[in-house]
Amino acid sequence: MDGTNRGDIRAGIEVYIVLKKDQRSGKLTRGVVKDVLTKSAFHPHGIKVRLADGQVGRIKQIIN
Repeated sequence: MDGTNRGDIRAGIEVYIVLKKDQRSGKLTRGVVKDVLTKSAFHPHGIKVRLADGQVGRIKQIIN
């Protein structure tokens, strides 16, 4: 799953996100979702989340 649908995201799942500072390079950061920050049901660039370690970014991939 690519992380563009809010219904697929919940606290506790493991994901790859791209941080704001890494958007140009596309470097991914792995972590566990703590909070879902995007309010809309869909976002074309990925749902914005806060990881358990406090980092904020948009989901690029959900780890099964």
